[in-house]
Amino acid sequence: MAHDHDHAHGVGESSDRTWLFAALCLLLLLMAAEAAAGLLSGSLALLSDAAHMLTDVASLGLAIMAVKLAARPARGAMTYGLRRVEILSAQINGATLLILGGWFAYEGVQRLLRPHQVEGKLVLVTALVGVVVNLAATMCVNKANRASLNIEGAFQHILADLYAFIATVVAGLVIWLTGFSRADALAALVVAGLMLTSGWTLVRAASRVLLEAAPNGFSPDAIGAELAALPGVVEAHDLHIWEISSGHPALSVHVLVDEDADCHERRVAIKQLLWEEHGVEHTTIQVDHFAAGEEHCHEPHGLVHRSGRDEIRVIEHTGTHGHHCRG
Repeated sequence: MAHDHDHAHGVGESSDRTWLFAALCLLLLLMAAEAAAGLLSGSLALLSDAAHMLTDVASLGLAIMAVKLAARPARGAMTYGLRRVEILSAQINGATLLILGGWFAYEGVQRLLRPHQVEGKLVLVTALVGVVVNLAATMCVNKANRASLNIEGAFQHILADLYAFIATVVAGLVIWLTGFSRADALAALVVAGLMLTSGWTLVRAASRVLLEAAPNGFSPDAIGAELAALPGVVEAHDLHIWEISSGHPALSVHVLVDEDADCHERRVAIKQLLWEEHGVEHTTIQVDHFAAGEEHCHEPHGLVHRSGRDEIRVIEHTGTHGHHCRG
C-alpha cells in the first residue's frame, strides 16, 4: 500500500502552532468570564468547567511548546531529537484530567448531599456562550495534526469541555425552570466522568509509547512471520517495533539468510516489505548468513520466526547459529 510523508515539516508545525494559539486565546477569554459567572451564581458546574478550562489552557500551552521542541533536529546525546516531548505533554495532560476529574466527582457528590442555591439563568447563559466558544476552539485544534498524541491530548481536553458545557446548559435550564438545584451537582459529575475517561485514554496511549510497546495496528508476530516467509530467509528474531513519537514507528530485526543468498539484496527486500505493507520507514536490519554449528546470538530476545514452520517458538537463550555477512 502507498504511504505519503509530509517533508515540509516546518510548514506543518507552523500551521499547528497557529491553530493551537487561536484556540488558546479563545479559551483564555472564556475561562475568565466563566470563573466570574461561577462565583456570582454559586454554580459548581461552572466552576468545574472553568477549572477544566484552566487545564485546557495549560494543555494548549504545553502542546504549542512541545510542537516547537519536537521540531528541533537531533544532536548530541538526543539522538531522536526531542520528539518524545509530545508524549510527555500528553502524559501530563492525561494525569491532570484524572486528578481534576476525581476532585470534581468528590465535590459533586458533596453537593448532591448538601445542595447549594444556584442562579440557574446565569448558569444557562454562560454555558450557552461556552458551547459556542468551545465549538470554535474545537474546530481550530481539529485543523492541526491530530495524528500527534500531543495535539490529540489538547483536543480531548477541549472536546470534554464542550460536552461539559452542554451538560451545564441542561442543568442551568432545569434549575431556572424548576428550581432543582441538584441538577448543578449532576452536571458537575458528568464533567468529572468525561475528564476521567479522557484522562485515562491519554495516559494509557502515552504510556504505551514510553514503554515502547508495538504501536496500535502492528503485530510483531505477524510481521516476523512475513519476514521469515521471504525467499532466502531462514530466520527472523530480535524483532522490536516501537514508536519514536506519535505516527513515527521504528523497527529493528536480526535476520538469517541462506549461505548462498545475497545479504544486501535480502535487506533491500525486507526494507521494501516493511515500507510498502506497514509504512515503517525507520528500520535497523541486521542480515547474516545462516551456518549450522556456529554460535551467533548468546541471548536472543522474544520470538523466533523460521521459514517452513507454521508455529512460532520462544527462544530460551540457547543461542542461534550463523556467521556475519561479509561483502
